[in-house]
Amino acid sequence: MDTNEAVSQEMQPEPESESESESSQATLEPVVPAAASDEPVIKIRNLSKIYRDFWGRPKVQALNSLSLDIHKGEVFGLLGPNGSGKTTTMKLLLGLLFPSGGEISILGETATNVEKNERIGYLPEESYLYKFLNAVETLDFYGRLFNMSKSVRRERVEYYIEMVGLSHAKHRQLKEYSKGMTRRIGVAQALINDPDLVLLDEPTTGLDPLGTRDMKDLILKLRAEGKTVVMCSHLLADVQDVCDRIAILYEGELKQLGRVEDLLTEQGRTQLMTSKLDDSVVAEVKELLERHGASVESVDHPTSTLEELFLRTVEESRERPGRRFVPEDAAASEAVSKVSESE
Repeated sequence: MDTNEAVSQEMQPEPESESESESSQATLEPVVPAAASDEPVIKIRNLSKIYRDFWGRPKVQALNSLSLDIHKGEVFGLLGPNGSGKTTTMKLLLGLLFPSGGEISILGETATNVEKNERIGYLPEESYLYKFLNAVETLDFYGRLFNMSKSVRRERVEYYIEMVGLSHAKHRQLKEYSKGMTRRIGVAQALINDPDLVLLDEPTTGLDPLGTRDMKDLILKLRAEGKTVVMCSHLLADVQDVCDRIAILYEGELKQLGRVEDLLTEQGRTQLMTSKLDDSVVAEVKELLERHGASVESVDHPTSTLEELFLRTVEESRERPGRRFVPEDAAASEAVSKVSESE
């Protein structure tokens, strides 16, 4: 039997029993936000991983004595350049790889206990989904793998498709999806079992700025629901926007660990921000600071981020369709053209 036949058989409709109808009453109840707990959801101690060649000789040390805790209800970011051990750490947490040394406790179980994966949602860097299925069939298929009843699957499929913004394309085959749309359905697939722990490997890959903003909002929503989120990303701005704490890895070793605001705050410098001041007032303030021994490094206007500018431009364009930006020289020539036509 080939893969297509196996999936087709798995997708056959099944009768809905009375017990299933009863179980659907409790589906998707509002979740009370949970505060972060001191009990670690993930506890890693002296974790090491060495990849070996065919002869068993050490080839690459992907992780070297990694130790950290991740607590319930927080968004934790794993950062580092390529080859720093981020994806290896993810696979060790899932039990897809065996450690060369050290210990891992995840959701109160050892990482090698596969039963704990029923409480975990995982979005890999590349989503491997059946291209001949549509979004509804895809999520229904993965719901069956968790032995969900038909009624529960139906409600969760509709809920998560709407959550990731694919309601308009839920009946299109995945082979017609763009990379960003495939990423969205991959997130829905990772959440279909309503996991306590969500592992996201490069979640914003392939998304445009609007999709990236939606993804970050979704991650914050998961945190508000009391879920623990661990994410890897090369996009540092995304991590800064959503993560409570981060760890920076380099060549398999932990180099930085802490809360984002604590790591980014420069204690040796002070920043003042006021409403717009006249030049004379700025000169007085600078003179006052210099009298107290402070050197004024710069006086300028604060800037927003490129993401904020992009999102604001799109939002204004939606509110006022037809409005467009015209460079000054083009505007002048356009005005002259209109005058000539009127004459």
